[in-house]
Amino acid sequence: MELLVSLCLGIGLSAATGFRIFVPALIANVAAMNGWITPSEGFAWLASWPAFLVLLTATAVEIAAYYIPFVDNLLDTAAIPASVIAGTLLTTSFVEIDNPVIQWVLGIIVGGGTAGVVQSGTGLLRLFSSKFTGGVGNPVVSTTENVAAFGISGLSVLMPVIATLLSIVLLVWIVRGFKRFGGRKSNV
Repeated sequence: MELLVSLCLGIGLSAATGFRIFVPALIANVAAMNGWITPSEGFAWLASWPAFLVLLTATAVEIAAYYIPFVDNLLDTAAIPASVIAGTLLTTSFVEIDNPVIQWVLGIIVGGGTAGVVQSGTGLLRLFSSKFTGGVGNPVVSTTENVAAFGISGLSVLMPVIATLLSIVLLVWIVRGFKRFGGRKSNV
């Protein structure tokens, strides 16, 4: 049961990483420092004050940067690989499994994959917002992403199974959107 809950925690945090890279790590840091969750062996640094200060600063800068027109689009380009790495690290840091190879494989496939799909979806959403609103709608997209990142991260800590179910629904919705977009593009 611990493996399932820890995997659900990792999946939820990874999905949130697709919205904002540093928010889920900051929430995980605060939760770990308060003893609500416990990082796996080798990831104790996540529950430290230096990590808190770095993650708080990075979160503030990231959130602010997404409100600068066209910088937000540039950030999405860098955010895809960064979110995959962050999702991998977050999932790996909480999966309760004794075999480090399996732990990292789960982190890469489940955590990195989840973060990458969500980030790709938000990147496309921002691209469409830029195209159809000239960037005027992007702050709304950014605010929605911020709320989603904090909400899913918090839910992952408090109710990891529910957060995972919501993350799966989100992933299915994004993949269906990719398929619909791809189908329309080839028909044009």
